[in-house]
Amino acid sequence: DPQRTAFLLRKQWSLYSVTPLYRFCEARLRDYGRQLGAFIAAERQKGLAVEVGVELDVKVAVSCLPDLKGSEQDQAALLLQLSTRSPTSKKNSEDKVVWLGWFCCVAGDELSENLPEDFTCLPLFLVHGAERYTAIVGGWFQKTFDCYFRRLTISPLSLSWMAAMWAGCKEDKATSAMELLFSVPCLPQPLDISYAIHAEDAKALWDTVQKTPGEITQEEVDVFMDCLYSHFHRHFKIYLSATKLVKVSTAIASAHSDGIVKFFQSQYLTGVLMLLTELAISQIQ
Repeated sequence: DPQRTAFLLRKQWSLYSVTPLYRFCEARLRDYGRQLGAFIAAERQKGLAVEVGVELDVKVAVSCLPDLKGSEQDQAALLLQLSTRSPTSKKNSEDKVVWLGWFCCVAGDELSENLPEDFTCLPLFLVHGAERYTAIVGGWFQKTFDCYFRRLTISPLSLSWMAAMWAGCKEDKATSAMELLFSVPCLPQPLDISYAIHAEDAKALWDTVQKTPGEITQEEVDVFMDCLYSHFHRHFKIYLSATKLVKVSTAIASAHSDGIVKFFQSQYLTGVLMLLTELAISQIQ
């Protein structure tokens, strides 16, 4: 349902991989919200205890996003929302959302099928908000569910796969260009090269490269990127193969090697999350 996931679009998300959660129970989400709220308040007061259930400066809402699944075996996505209300605001005014985070597992059967019964597989964690809240929330989850968080970066190889996959996505209306950002190594000053390709041209090129619709091979991705490199060299006499691909931006989504992503199209959301879940699982294993 695009309306249920619209708030995930056009935000900058930082990626983390998370080891399986031990003894996580979906039926206890309200309890987890209260406990996490008390933990955040205690941390903000530098360790002073806060009673669970009292009015806190930061409110925590924990809920499920059942639409973000790749298969029936996947665990439903888990959304965390931190909000605050100013002491001077009106009683009926809405709380201000200050931090969002969500766990998901899209087509993560490879990991979840081999897990013991007490473990829950939610390997991909996405964050939008201040790092201080991310550290506190991550600390609570690590203590409560014996899991471990690690920043998830995206390799140039994975970025080239994203470029090829997203170039082949069909759009009904005119879309923005596909932009590739390359970093030039071994220079005294940082230098980036931006390479923009019209969306229709990128799709036409991919259609000539892809042999079997719906299937992608490493060879096809390599040919696609080599064609783009050859075209660039023909015009500018620069070998992009000697640089490092650090960002891919399309009408579908954008991804940076630092582990920063944005989603732009609801209908392709699960497809992008499937690839990110695969990257998260590979880092855990």
